[in-house]
Amino acid sequence: MKKSGLFFCICLMITPILTAQSSGFEVREKVGFLAAHHAGMAHLAQNVAVATELSYFKQLNGSKIWQLSYRKPEVGATLFIGSVGNNEVLGRFAGLYGFAEMLIVSKKRYRMDFKFGTGFGYTNRPYDPISNPKNVAIGSHFNAMMCFALKQTYQVKNEAFSLSIDMTHFSNGALKVPNLGINLPYVSVGYKHYLQDKMHVQDRTKHNRTLIGSNFLTYQQWQWSVNGMLTFKETMPIGGKKYPVYAGSLSLRNYFNAKSGIEVNLDVISKQALFNYEPMVEKSQLDILQVGISASYLLPLDRFNFVYGVGVYVRDRYRAEGPLYIRLGCRYYLSHRMSAFFGLKTHYAKADYLEFGLSYHVKNREK
Repeated sequence: MKKSGLFFCICLMITPILTAQSSGFEVREKVGFLAAHHAGMAHLAQNVAVATELSYFKQLNGSKIWQLSYRKPEVGATLFIGSVGNNEVLGRFAGLYGFAEMLIVSKKRYRMDFKFGTGFGYTNRPYDPISNPKNVAIGSHFNAMMCFALKQTYQVKNEAFSLSIDMTHFSNGALKVPNLGINLPYVSVGYKHYLQDKMHVQDRTKHNRTLIGSNFLTYQQWQWSVNGMLTFKETMPIGGKKYPVYAGSLSLRNYFNAKSGIEVNLDVISKQALFNYEPMVEKSQLDILQVGISASYLLPLDRFNFVYGVGVYVRDRYRAEGPLYIRLGCRYYLSHRMSAFFGLKTHYAKADYLEFGLSYHVKNREK
C-alpha cells in the first residue's frame, strides 16, 4: 500500500516551513495487546505487543495566529518498530508517521497533550495462501498507519519524562484482502531530550509573536468546494478482482477560528465492487450509485487539516455495508483554490477504501 506514504509525505512537507522555537529527540517503550474487533481474529491475540518509537520533534514558537491558538504545538516524525501480538502469524511491524501534539493542560513543568499522526507501516508476514493462511487481518506488506494518544509529560530543564496511552492502527484500506485491520491499545513511557533549554528559548522568542499576524485560512466565511476522487478496492474471496471507485462531492465549509471548523458534504459514490454483491442480480451503473450526506469536524494547522467525519447513505439500493460510514483523513491546501486530500472511509471497524483526490474551492480564500 505504497500510496499510504502520501499522507506521511504531506506531514513532512509542513514540518520544515513551520518556525520552531526548540527541537529534540524522544524514545518511547510501548506495551499493549491486539484488540480482536472481529470474531475471525480471535485466534490471533497470542502474545503481548511490545514496540519502540524514536521521534524527532519541533515545538513551534507561536509566530503565527494558529500556533498561538494551539498554544505552541509540537510537530515531528516517529519511527515505530515492534510486534503486534502474534509474531508467527502477523509478523513484526515497522512504521514511519508524522504527528502533532496539541496542549490540553499545562501547569508549571507538567503538561498533558493529545497526539495524533498518520503515515505508513510495513509487516514481514502478510497473508499468504500457502505460507501464512491464518493471517486474516493484513493482506499486504505496506499499510496505512494511524496513532492517537493521550500523553502526560513532566519536564526538568531540557529533559522530560512522559506516560501515555494510545491506539495504533494498521490497515491497507481494502486495496488488498484480507483486511480486517489491526488495532493496538498501548501504554508507554518515554524520555525526551531538548537540544536547547526549552524555558530559555521561550523567553528569547516572545517578540516573535508579533512578527506574522496572518493565517492561510479565512475564518467565519462559508465556502463551496467541488471534490473528485479515484481509488481501488479488492473484495472477497481472496485473490479476487480489484474494482475502481469513483466519487465526488459538493462541500460547504467554514472555519470558526484558528483551531476548529466544520464541513457538510453531499457525497456521490460509484463503487464498482457492488457488481460483485449478489452477482446473480442484474445491475446497472445507476443501480449501484450511492448518495450520502456527511458532516466533518476540521482541525486546521494552517494549510494542513485533519478531517474527522461521519455520514449516512440517503440512497444505497443494496445496503451491503449498513447505513453509516466514517471518514478519517487530511487535507493540504496547495493554493487558495486547490487542495489535495487523503483519507480512509470505513463502516465501523471495517475499511471500505482509501481516498485520494483533489478539491477546487469555488471562492478565493483570502490571506
